[in-house]
Amino acid sequence: MADEPTPVADLPVLRIVHLWPALLNVAGDGGNVSAVELRSKWRGIRTEIVGYEAGDSVPDLASFDIVFVQGGQDVEMRLVALDLPRVAGALREAADAGVVMLPVCAGLQLLGHRYIPNTGETLEGAHVLDLETRGGNQRFMQHAACEVTIDGETSTVVGFENHSGVTELGPGVVPFGRVVAGAGNNGVDGTEGAQRDNVFATYLHGPVLPKNPWLADVLVRRALSRKTGAPVVLASLDDAVEQHNHDVALAKAMRNKGQRTALEPAKLSRAEKG
Repeated sequence: MADEPTPVADLPVLRIVHLWPALLNVAGDGGNVSAVELRSKWRGIRTEIVGYEAGDSVPDLASFDIVFVQGGQDVEMRLVALDLPRVAGALREAADAGVVMLPVCAGLQLLGHRYIPNTGETLEGAHVLDLETRGGNQRFMQHAACEVTIDGETSTVVGFENHSGVTELGPGVVPFGRVVAGAGNNGVDGTEGAQRDNVFATYLHGPVLPKNPWLADVLVRRALSRKTGAPVVLASLDDAVEQHNHDVALAKAMRNKGQRTALEPAKLSRAEKG
């Protein structure tokens, strides 16, 4: 007999950690944390949110339920890379333990094997994701969309991509999604982001979760199911506003389908994003 879903009243506190929020919080990516917090609160699910900054005592990341590592510019990425060796082992242990993670843009790059910029030293990654990123000769800046399948359910995830990194996936990950509109990982192979176990990495800003309530709920459900050891069914919410924002973003992405905003990095600010 299948396990019965756990009632919300019996669910434990959802523990969330936001890594380097003062450095990796570009393009409003902190809204991803707020989306999970609010959607949990609206369902009566308690949350505890902890921030970790460079130089803090490294937390036991495997004891958390959701880990956020979000977007930043090159200068912030370099600062995080200096601190990353202290945290990399804990990140790998958490990923291996099935902790839910959402790395966004710079977070995706830093959780890979390495980021090789056009100029300057290579940034060693955390080796959580089997991927490598090199600095490209163009920057992709546009509304984007990808088709994502998780737990047998497929949805179109929308957001805004803004990166010059060219990411190649290794055999240890699968794409987070397949490009519907936009450039994705490299503008060539149609892949967007990367996934392994409960790690869902994407280039999409927006922030991505408020515009994609389906994805936000996937993360919450997976995190709670891992914690309780049983299936979790989330109560439905009135997502009319969220769905409207999703549809508007998707329409913008589809209007630009087949076109590229590919700016030369040399024409941009020195503090460009990775």
